Amino acid sequence: MEAHEPAFHLFDPFGRLLFRVSQSLAIIGGLMMVAIVAMSLASLLGRKLWSSPIVGDVEIVQMLAAPALACFFAFCHLSNGDVRVGIVTDQFGPAWSRKFEAFGSLLLGLVAALIAWRTAVGAVALHESGETSALLSWPIWLSQAFVVPGFALQAVAGLYMAVRPFVRDDRSRA
Repeated sequence: MEAHEPAFHLFDPFGRLLFRVSQSLAIIGGLMMVAIVAMSLASLLGRKLWSSPIVGDVEIVQMLAAPALACFFAFCHLSNGDVRVGIVTDQFGPAWSRKFEAFGSLLLGLVAALIAWRTAVGAVALHESGETSALLSWPIWLSQAFVVPGFALQAVAGLYMAVRPFVRDDRSRA
């Protein structure tokens, strides 16, 4: 298994745009994770030192963690950062390895699209039910809805990486 730098210069214009959008979303996800950690630390210190934690700190973590993590998926895939096990595929040579990777990207894109769709349907159902969090009374559907863009972008990235080996020109096969 090996993660390596994306060949950004080898992407076509759509791929470069997709990469930049996914990179921006990953940065947003990273900032969200930093905010979650800072808030958790402040709440922990407040609880231990002044008996005054941040009200709803666990709810905040629960509602922001999944959307933050979903922000990383597309960038990870476009950067070849996915976990891959090449024990079998490496024995078939580079041409077949590219085909296996394209097939894996296709599956990833389809599953991510399915997850985005079903998560959006679930968010609509939660919106209709009006369910809120216990302490902060935040609408639960918002957290679920904020996961959808990450999975949708991952679906596009997966499908892009699935077709990319078959449509790029000879210069990009380096």
